[in-house]
Amino acid sequence: MNSKPITPSDVLEALRDYLDPELGRSIVSLGQVRQIRVDAGSLSVSVGLTSFAAPLWEEIRLELTERLRKAFPQLPEVKVVIEAWDRPPEKLGLVGISAKGVVAVGSGKGGVGKSTVAVLLAQGLAKAGCRVGLLDADLYGPSIPHLLGLHQQPTVSNDRLQPIWADGIAVMSIGLFVPAGEAILWRGPMLHNAIRQFLQDTDWGPLDYLIVDMPPGTGDVALSLSQLLPLTEVVVVCTPQDVALLDATKAITMFRKLQIELLGMVENMSYFICPGCGMRHEIFGSGGAKRRAEQLNVPFLGQIPLNVDLRIQCDQGRLANVWQDPVLASCLQSICHQLVRQAVSLRRQKAREVQLPVL
Repeated sequence: MNSKPITPSDVLEALRDYLDPELGRSIVSLGQVRQIRVDAGSLSVSVGLTSFAAPLWEEIRLELTERLRKAFPQLPEVKVVIEAWDRPPEKLGLVGISAKGVVAVGSGKGGVGKSTVAVLLAQGLAKAGCRVGLLDADLYGPSIPHLLGLHQQPTVSNDRLQPIWADGIAVMSIGLFVPAGEAILWRGPMLHNAIRQFLQDTDWGPLDYLIVDMPPGTGDVALSLSQLLPLTEVVVVCTPQDVALLDATKAITMFRKLQIELLGMVENMSYFICPGCGMRHEIFGSGGAKRRAEQLNVPFLGQIPLNVDLRIQCDQGRLANVWQDPVLASCLQSICHQLVRQAVSLRRQKAREVQLPVL
């Protein structure tokens, strides 16, 4: 057994190559390893993390604990405490929005539940402790206000549009400005200007994630978003059957051409559990999105089942209620965690790529 006393420097050295989930740099060099306390037979460390990775805090705490246990096996007790670490986001793109990540939610076709998934992702991230905004960029068919039961029109303060808050999320949508049954007849340049105004002129505040509900298909809005926010990432939503997967593949091809990073695919309406007999019915096929994700080398984030209560809550504008269903909540939490894991992985990978050798 090593009898040499353990010092704070030893602890810092053991954690030096652990990368911050947001910036992809060493938590030691960033000063995020805070209090280090070594007593007889025990080690206690406090580590600061931003809310960008809030869904993974417990997972990261366990990783750090295991790392320290391996580094100091002579200690019977190792404790790691995660503390909130404030790091304001930088301004992104031409519109200067203060966000650490912009996640577009797209699909190759309509009717696959893309807007519902966008809202659920935003709610899940907010519930986990992230600061979240939700932009409804589906200008021809804005459904976010209906899904959230929003009816009030945004106001203007200090020349800035004030988002409507719902379930801890800052929300902006063209559907908050026009009557529900009114059609929007705009060409490409008007769509681009509307997206730019919502991004640039809305008082979003500092965000960890801006979730953008894209229109279905491959068109002008995706091009505008890639130009205005070059750091955008995307989640593609589809259903299991082949006809939906064909269109999802086209969307993935488009996003890759625009150099928008793919966080992964979500399969919606994956299966139905009969409430009467408990049997699982795969109405639209089985595992199509997961297989296609593997073929396209895209991460698979998870499945969302067909659920009668989910449909009812969508229709009634009370989508937040579905989180009370333990089965649905478990599926949705897993998808949100997978999304953040992929976002963290991309940041750590990019940080490694930009490191230059010392000459």
